[in-house]
Amino acid sequence: MKLVEGRVTITDVNDFVARLGSIGDEFDCAVQAFDADYVAGRAHLQSAVDHANRSFERGENVAHDRSVEILLYAAGRRQINQALAMGISEGEQRVVVVVDGERERPAADAVSELVTPVETLGTATRDSVFEFFDISEREVATTTADLADLVCERVALLEVEK
Repeated sequence: MKLVEGRVTITDVNDFVARLGSIGDEFDCAVQAFDADYVAGRAHLQSAVDHANRSFERGENVAHDRSVEILLYAAGRRQINQALAMGISEGEQRVVVVVDGERERPAADAVSELVTPVETLGTATRDSVFEFFDISEREVATTTADLADLVCERVALLEVEK
């Protein structure tokens, strides 16, 4: 898995997604963009990729496209329309783009041409992640897990809910 971090200004979400899809097709990779405000770190995205890949290997995938399956796991949601809230939207935003596949290095290079490089991992606020993943202060108080661990639990729970 390669990650491309940066800032983008999106005027047409469908066009941007189509460009990412074309890169994925060209290099035979899954390419999925996330709003960095909801990403709890590299481990969060790696867990989503691992679970999505495993679901395809077992024939248990919900989505037909591996990129969408990665989004579902990363968001901890079974419904695509709910998971899309973790994706990109129109306007200027910080993004993290996951690139996963055999030719991920050249695919990540192509994605890099679409974003202005800036560090985005680790910049999500605790409040935005707590709200998106419905993590309560009470839950935090009863565990020694850090934020990324709590989010990874949500990712893993999606598999149980299938």
